[in-house]
Amino acid sequence: MKKMAGLASADWQWENATAGAVAGLATVTFSHPLDVVRTRFQVYDGRISNVPAYRNTPQALFTIARTEGLRGLYAGFYPAVLGSTISWGLYFFFYSKAKQRYLRSREELSPGLHLASAAEAGALVSLCTNPLWLVKTRLQLQTPNQIHPYTGFHGLLHSYAVRTIMKEEGWRALYKGLMPGLFLQVTHGAIQFTAYEEFRKVLVSSKAQEHENTLASAADLLDSVDYATLGASSKLAAILTTYPFQVVRSRLQQRPSTTGVPRYMDSWHVVKETARFEGIQGFYRGITANMLKNVPAASITFIVYENVLNLLKLSRREY
Repeated sequence: MKKMAGLASADWQWENATAGAVAGLATVTFSHPLDVVRTRFQVYDGRISNVPAYRNTPQALFTIARTEGLRGLYAGFYPAVLGSTISWGLYFFFYSKAKQRYLRSREELSPGLHLASAAEAGALVSLCTNPLWLVKTRLQLQTPNQIHPYTGFHGLLHSYAVRTIMKEEGWRALYKGLMPGLFLQVTHGAIQFTAYEEFRKVLVSSKAQEHENTLASAADLLDSVDYATLGASSKLAAILTTYPFQVVRSRLQQRPSTTGVPRYMDSWHVVKETARFEGIQGFYRGITANMLKNVPAASITFIVYENVLNLLKLSRREY
């Protein structure tokens, strides 16, 4: 009996990972041009910058499309697809595994344990995927008027880019921005998933009372519109709270100047310089593009995730 329970548990974890990976792939394909715009806004500090100045998100999209074409709008797409798919897959896997571990001695999880599960998953994902996000950022910041050190990127893994970065800056360069990335993954994911779980509980309870069926499962009570609303609202809460970490990470992951000197030495240097020259608004550069990208993208992610998960569970029951 224990063996059967263990197999069912393993199936459930891999179902979560598969659903998360598919959701991540759908999300990044839909929203990548806004990700390019967001990254360029984040690193533009109004002083010396390797990227052009844009007035707003629509103008940035139009300018990139006109001057760089589809290639510019989808710069860094392959590492973004790979990173997002791996990240979401691992995140949902680690998150579900942590929740299952905490559930061994209790009937349901408190908000604090949802927070701990999400934080644990975020830290593990950040350690696994930081090199991919660094490569993606470097590609997104390349413009036609620059010398392109990474034009030899070929294939899904972009091994040429990784080799170039390691040759010019050493292997540690692949982990630039890791600390703000860790804070971002831990806090952002924790806030988003805790908000999602708590909003979901309220919505399921409300719908169960409405249908006078307190025994019905969430899959029976919620539809894609509900999942979209839950995904968007939880994402908005996480973005508003954690966005400055994204700005710090992007600025650290910029390519060094032609002399090899990094623009920012560490996270604290970014914080000091940004606060000094740009004020609080400097920590929120690109947030409009970020919200346009991530709020609807979160809706898509959770619609896909919940529906794929329900489909996999149904298939397993039938089998």
